[in-house]
Amino acid sequence: MADRECPLEAVPLPAEVRESLAELELELSEGDITQKGYEKKRAKLLARYIPLIQGVDPSLQAENRIPGPSQTMTTVPKQQKPRPTNSRDERFRSDVHTEAVQAALAKYKERKMPMPSKRRSVLVHSSVETYTPPADLHSAPPDVTTGLVEHSHCERPQLASVRGVPRGYSGSILETAGGVPVNSRVSSKIQQLLNTLKRPKRPPLKEFFVDDFEELLEVQQPDPNQPKPEGSQMVVLKGEPLALGTPWPPSLLAALQRWGTTQPKAPCLTALDTTGKAVYTLTYGKLWSRSLKLAYTLLNKLTSKNEPLLKPGDRVALVFPNSDPVMFMVAFYGCLLAELVPVPIEVPLTRKDAGSQQVGFLLGSCGVTLALTTDACQKGLPKAQTGEVATFKGWPPLAWLVVDGKHLTKPPKDWHPLAQDMGAETAYIEYKTSKEGSTVGVTVSHASLLAQCRALTQACGYSEAETLTNVLDFKRDAGLWHGVLTSVMNRMHVISIPYALMKVNPLSWIQKVCSYKARAALVKSRDMHWSLLAQRGQRDVSLSSLRMLIVADGANPWSISSCDAFLNVFQSRGLRPEVICPCASSPEALTVAIRRPPDLGGPPPRKAVLSMNGLSYGVIRVDTEEKLSVLTVQDVGQVMPGANVCVVKVEGTPYLCKTDEVGEICVNSSATGAGYYGLLGITKNIFETIPVTAGGVPVSDGPFTRTGLLGFVGPDNLVFVVGKLDGLMVVGVRRHNADDIVATALAVEPMKFVYRGRIAVFSVTVLHDDRIVLVAEQRPDASEEDSFQWMSRVLQAIDSIHQVGVYCLALVPANTLPKAPLGGIHISETKQRFLEGMLHPCNVLMCPHTCVTNLPKPRQKQPEVGPASMIVGNLVAGKRIAQASGRELAHLEDSDQARKFLFLPDVLQWRAHTTPDHPLFLLLNAKGTVTSTATCIQLHKKAERVAAALMEKARVSAGDHVALVYPPGVDLIAAFYGCLYCGCVPVTVRPPHPQNLATTLPTVKMIVEVSKSACVLTTQAIMRLLKSKEAAAAVDVRTWPTILDTDDIPKKKVASIFRPPSPDVLAYLDFSVSTTGILAGVKMSHAATSALCRSIKLQCELYPSRQIAICLDPYCGLGFALWCLCSVYSGHQSVLVPPLELESNVSLWLSAVSQYKARVTFCSYSVMEMCTKGLGAQTGVLRMKGVNLSCVRTCMVVAEERPRIALTQSFSKLFKDLGLPARAVSTTFGCRVNVAICLQGTAGPDPTTVYVDMRALRHDRVRLVERGSPHSLPLTESGKILPGVKVIIAHTETKGPLGDSHLGEIWVSSPHNATGYYTVYGEESLHADHFSARLSFGDTQTIWARTGYLGFLRRTELTDASGERHDALYVVGSLDETLELRGMRYHPIDIETSVIRAHRSIAECAVFTWTNLLVVVVELDGLEQDALDLVALVTNVVLEEHHLVVGVVVIVDPGVIPINSRGEKQRMHLRDGFLADQLDPIYVAYNM
Repeated sequence: MADRECPLEAVPLPAEVRESLAELELELSEGDITQKGYEKKRAKLLARYIPLIQGVDPSLQAENRIPGPSQTMTTVPKQQKPRPTNSRDERFRSDVHTEAVQAALAKYKERKMPMPSKRRSVLVHSSVETYTPPADLHSAPPDVTTGLVEHSHCERPQLASVRGVPRGYSGSILETAGGVPVNSRVSSKIQQLLNTLKRPKRPPLKEFFVDDFEELLEVQQPDPNQPKPEGSQMVVLKGEPLALGTPWPPSLLAALQRWGTTQPKAPCLTALDTTGKAVYTLTYGKLWSRSLKLAYTLLNKLTSKNEPLLKPGDRVALVFPNSDPVMFMVAFYGCLLAELVPVPIEVPLTRKDAGSQQVGFLLGSCGVTLALTTDACQKGLPKAQTGEVATFKGWPPLAWLVVDGKHLTKPPKDWHPLAQDMGAETAYIEYKTSKEGSTVGVTVSHASLLAQCRALTQACGYSEAETLTNVLDFKRDAGLWHGVLTSVMNRMHVISIPYALMKVNPLSWIQKVCSYKARAALVKSRDMHWSLLAQRGQRDVSLSSLRMLIVADGANPWSISSCDAFLNVFQSRGLRPEVICPCASSPEALTVAIRRPPDLGGPPPRKAVLSMNGLSYGVIRVDTEEKLSVLTVQDVGQVMPGANVCVVKVEGTPYLCKTDEVGEICVNSSATGAGYYGLLGITKNIFETIPVTAGGVPVSDGPFTRTGLLGFVGPDNLVFVVGKLDGLMVVGVRRHNADDIVATALAVEPMKFVYRGRIAVFSVTVLHDDRIVLVAEQRPDASEEDSFQWMSRVLQAIDSIHQVGVYCLALVPANTLPKAPLGGIHISETKQRFLEGMLHPCNVLMCPHTCVTNLPKPRQKQPEVGPASMIVGNLVAGKRIAQASGRELAHLEDSDQARKFLFLPDVLQWRAHTTPDHPLFLLLNAKGTVTSTATCIQLHKKAERVAAALMEKARVSAGDHVALVYPPGVDLIAAFYGCLYCGCVPVTVRPPHPQNLATTLPTVKMIVEVSKSACVLTTQAIMRLLKSKEAAAAVDVRTWPTILDTDDIPKKKVASIFRPPSPDVLAYLDFSVSTTGILAGVKMSHAATSALCRSIKLQCELYPSRQIAICLDPYCGLGFALWCLCSVYSGHQSVLVPPLELESNVSLWLSAVSQYKARVTFCSYSVMEMCTKGLGAQTGVLRMKGVNLSCVRTCMVVAEERPRIALTQSFSKLFKDLGLPARAVSTTFGCRVNVAICLQGTAGPDPTTVYVDMRALRHDRVRLVERGSPHSLPLTESGKILPGVKVIIAHTETKGPLGDSHLGEIWVSSPHNATGYYTVYGEESLHADHFSARLSFGDTQTIWARTGYLGFLRRTELTDASGERHDALYVVGSLDETLELRGMRYHPIDIETSVIRAHRSIAECAVFTWTNLLVVVVELDGLEQDALDLVALVTNVVLEEHHLVVGVVVIVDPGVIPINSRGEKQRMHLRDGFLADQLDPIYVAYNM
């Protein structure tokens, strides 16, 4: 072997040089010095002895240190000549893993990953701001998903002024070809993310499995080249027989009685305080007398209702701190003497300890009613008001008994405990926490207890009166078996080192070994590691008295490096190499194997260097050439005396493994646990396994116990453990061990950034596979950038050594991970917090793109139904063509009135003449008082005055456009009719918000300019605002057209009222901004206007005697029509409630409905949401005030979107108490091309709800499913189709008609369709066919308007007014808003609904795509430091429910997502704001 230590063989080094070298090695392995520093110092130390090493290139030396391929399993024969201490076999140097990791990282030439950005307030260090990764901005970003181009965005113009981009940017400066603002940091990071993602990580996978529908999830197929076990079948390994000649005591209690009476002065246990002083030594006499006293007290002095509280066989909890082994020992033996079953548990420090609830569950299921504790401990427990010990969450009610001497009663002379040798009866219950976090109790019988003590005595060669130093927890596991049970059997003296002392002085155990001349010591690798860090100043300790140093967690992957480093340093202090004895144990099987020193007949120790890749397939391959990904393991010795051991397959039938296969170790012996208390089913699986040969023949008569340890049997019948079942993570088809991944993370120079012992690795199941999560505690002084660097290096190291991706890497602040009782991390609790979003990380890196390789196949578009199948008459997949219509207008009774009412100005004059004093409008203010009213004659006169002013002052002529900028009210309505009276075309515009001029005024200015308005009518207050200094900062105020205020215009009549030459003349323009941020005005002719009013009148049965309440904005769409047009047409009275007034009085609208007994009322989603949120708790108060909603027949939500079922249902439920009929609430549907397509109205069947399969919907198919079935999405019809309206569903691309079961675009034909766009700002050519579309086949004559919304029709079982079957129209969403990802069509609202459900702190959410990356923006309603909890939850839920990988998660403050007046999210505004860096996000996570 090319061993760099060769020259040292010749030159023996002085002891102090050897010691300094050992310290150097340690510093390097700890990460205290760099590799370079190490090389330098080492060369300096050795320079005097080895001149030739000077000339060697340090990098070559480093090369040499990676183990060579020569030896595979190395044994150390005893007769070898003693070698210098420092030249131990290089191949197994503990820092080999560190080197492998460093080499692996060197392979990656620092791949730049986009660093997440944090807001300064969340940052501790602000180095992020400066860190803008370089990125090539000028190329169009690549499509990283499937090569499918996304159509929906390339058509959308970037509308600067409407979407709130700061003034002064013209489109060309701001954006590149892809519509990306160039000046932004965000876009460069996304570019970088795309560049990283472009590099293919894993070969694409070919095979798929079917997930109960055609969503095909990829399944990893076994790699044909994967290693397979080739060895012969293993044989059961038999331990040496239990010695027969030895005079064993018949039971442990017999041994206790014997020593207590014959050797009362012999020391049994010495307890130390935190300074390391011996506070108390318990002798065998005292242990015996005090245990008797306790047994007597327990059986005779505790009563409840005159019955003894306890009877033999009852379970008793032992709650003792780690610092009081003496009281614990007395309590444990006292219980055994009283034939009670002790259940030792940890001291609960707070009411919410990690895992404490589970412990309570264990106590409850064991029927524990009494807890024993010490006086000091009882005083420290949390108390209730009464002074009693508080009941902990999930715990049964307990009585607490303090077992200090003064509370116990001395038994009478003639009293003797009954305790005989009870064989199969349970002696004690040891708790164990499973991978999922549930706590179970392993029962150990008296017979097993005795057998375990005998086996340990024989295996460890314990003899009478030996001294043992115990650092482990004496309440369970090896600490209990050696330090409390076996020690008493052999009258040993145990020195118990409390955890608190180890924390203060990690060397304490070594000092005690030295001062008590202990022959045996029981430690964990952590204790060895700690003592190494502390030993530098200590020269005078000696470990020569030790004959056995038992390493209880010898099965851990990092145990070997601790053992090696420990020996390296302490060999010079008398520690003999053969003294180190790793052992393996499990709660179920107790001690499984332990290494024996040669004088007890143990074979020489061995180590194996195994290929990590082989292990991940469960195969043992001694690694020869692949130096990077290896696992070095040490043996854990031989099988216990009297035990048989075999290795079986982990899953399925317990077949014996082959000799070169990793499996679960099983033990058959009289010394294993008996079962899980009260859990018969799993007990059978674990404690009564019958291993079988490949032919199915059982290997023995007796049952085996599964240990939960994964391993194999090596040469010399030595047992090797390579992992635990609890830490097993199966990713795809490969198995990885959590501990191995921790070891790799530790090797990435961690000491600078994270705490060594505070790293947790576990897996979570997302999308049918285990995903690896790594959580570490970050050092407070590590900067943001350092941590991020470290995280990316860990990812690369794990990727290259384990060939597996980490799904999520999170860093949390120091000391925030839940602790296990004696240090360490409580893994299951950490996992629980991660999944509940309660981990509160300060840094997160998610890598779903890398890890998730089993996404469904992208969809390939199918050829659609063509004309041929139409002619044949069989529509593929659908029963019939999807078309429907409202009632026919021709047959309705009001047709002669309709002819008279063709022009609204005529109608108003006619009403002013026939019913002058009939009230049409009432306007309410926030207090609910009527601020203005208008009767027919008043409105007519006001309109005349406006018309006169327009003609005289503004000199407008017929056909001119006039902008009306008014607050909601009667003035607006009067101004509207005033315009019609003089032949002008009114354009209603929402006035600017005085507090927010900068963003609202540009939109006003834009509408005025785009509509080419010749004049602006408004109020005095708004006129002042439009011309103010503040306005001048936002827009150019010099270019306003004439502005007239109509507050004090003189009373004048117009000579003649304008009468349009034909009904097709333009009546008004309806301007609005769509959710995608496009400003457009539609043209409404007089004919369409009166047709619209007539349809609404018929549907809602509106007559002059009716009153309706309207809580809507009056500026566009159906809201405008209901405010300004319908009352004049139908003569009913409208109670107008401006939605803005609800901000100061939420109950205004409902009180008005109740007060005016409105049968019909209209509102918007924002109003409904305000009422639901604001009045939720006040229904009682409203009832007291006399609010009664039983008058309402229909309450309609005016919307241009899919009905929000959750909101309407909660509204109905909430106000049912105020008499709101269950069936009253419904929605309407309208859009640009036709403001009212559906409206529930008063007659006709109730709206129906169907459940559709969300996955089919992505493929544009409608598949009905049962309520509650997986992936179901409830959809409610949007009200009844209005009279005179025809609807058909057409294919979005081919424009052919579709069948019932297809999702397509809703096309509408009706007399009240708008006649066209006045302008679509910037998109005139694109939308020419919106109003005059024809089907490509079928009925090619009818002219349709395309709504731009996707939906479907369904014929229901209900009948409508005409006796026909009723056709329901379901709106699914806006076509412009849909996201095309992986060939499928997603509706943002579906993804958003999932995301909002993911965590209670998510107040609102919006999604959009950018170059096929899905960006999710969530509003955080909580503390900023909890923001990062959301990243993983959002990513998980979108993967699980939508099979999409989230590219960027942006966390922002509440209120950042822009919402328009209809309560719809403006996702494109948001997208522009994000790309231009205007959102001021709390955190932006770029998922890798």
